[in-house]
Amino acid sequence: MIVRKKALSRRTLLRGAGAAVALPLLNAMVPALTAEETTVAEPSKLRRLSYIYMPMGFNPSEWTPQGSTLEHLPSSLASLSGVKDQLSVITNMELRNAYPGSHATSNSAFLSAARAKRTESSDYYLGTTVDQIAARSIGRNSQLPSLELAMDLLSTVGQCDNGYACVYQNNLSWSSPTTPLPAEAHPRLVFETLFGAGGSVEDRKAALSRRASLLDSVVGEMKRLKNQLGVEDQQRIDGYLENIREVERRIQYAEENIEENPLPDLDRPLGVPASYAEHARIMFDLQALAFQGDITRVTTFQLAREASTRSYPEIGVPDPHHPVTHHGNNPEKLAKVAKINAFHVSLFAGFLEKLRSIPEGSGTLLDHSLLLYGSGMGDPDAHDHSNLPTLVAGGAAGNMQGGRHIRFDQPTPLSNLHLTLLRKAGVPLDQFADSTGEVEELFI
Repeated sequence: MIVRKKALSRRTLLRGAGAAVALPLLNAMVPALTAEETTVAEPSKLRRLSYIYMPMGFNPSEWTPQGSTLEHLPSSLASLSGVKDQLSVITNMELRNAYPGSHATSNSAFLSAARAKRTESSDYYLGTTVDQIAARSIGRNSQLPSLELAMDLLSTVGQCDNGYACVYQNNLSWSSPTTPLPAEAHPRLVFETLFGAGGSVEDRKAALSRRASLLDSVVGEMKRLKNQLGVEDQQRIDGYLENIREVERRIQYAEENIEENPLPDLDRPLGVPASYAEHARIMFDLQALAFQGDITRVTTFQLAREASTRSYPEIGVPDPHHPVTHHGNNPEKLAKVAKINAFHVSLFAGFLEKLRSIPEGSGTLLDHSLLLYGSGMGDPDAHDHSNLPTLVAGGAAGNMQGGRHIRFDQPTPLSNLHLTLLRKAGVPLDQFADSTGEVEELFI
């Protein structure tokens, strides 16, 4: 890296009308890092954590690798072949505090490893989730300590599952045992959370008509800044801003074509694509932008709510998801579960490839991140919380050993993995929930 006499602040923003665009890590910023920031933000270190939740378990026969390597990926994981050198599959993890088995506790225990209070009212009680512990440490110097996202636009209320309040299924993230953090599923609102705007729906639509792009309002300042930077930094900014422009273009396209949306959701807000896959890709791309601009260092993303009846005709599964998972060992239903697993994983694979394509410091965004993908349910037919589908990706800067299948002989607390990832990202913690140690096998 080129060390400049006068360095650019890591908190530099490009400001325009109703917008503040954060910048990616540039060579020109490195000398500006303070001693405090360096412990968290030094580009050679792990500095981000992401948690992606898939609902209703899996079909293990099409998910679990046969050996100790990922040389041959089973069908549900085949889309990850391009990033398997930075991927580990972990078998035989469990959530003991999720019992008695339910959809509500699968979701609520995934990041808390805590036992949810059984209630149908507002006196719910769970535990602080691992992402919020991370946010208080590695997220304290970023614009947003954490970012909570989901794919479902509507959250139900009241009692949802076997005496448990719906809040346990609606929210992955809890900042305290009594404070769930609602997730945002609307791409435009997430975009504006990251880059600014505000106002009512009508105000936002009027603002869109006044400017073709968020970036148009900062073009003058962008040119001035680029004149002060080296060629590599200029290229890095160009790539980042092009990513912002592309996500904004796709959101605007969805808004312009909302009347052609064939889905029966008449209350669907503007800006949400009719296609589940396109919606998910935009939400993943927004997370990549948030990481690239160091707007946040901690994200959670719920791919669907537990007990979701969403169907996936685009992959040949027109059946509602939840009924299919009660497979009764029916081969046809199990095959459909595997197809849904593979579809969700393919979207995650696209996210990993996106992070890997974006350079940062001496590596890539993927190098400087750790991502946990999984479910709080194992066998959905039994509603159990053992042998959970669990993937860990990224983290080469933290010496994570990729390309491996780690199979525990005995059920091992998922909280052990949470503790491991926290500590690798620089969060000082001796124990998390019911953890009994770390997953030392993940790292060199």
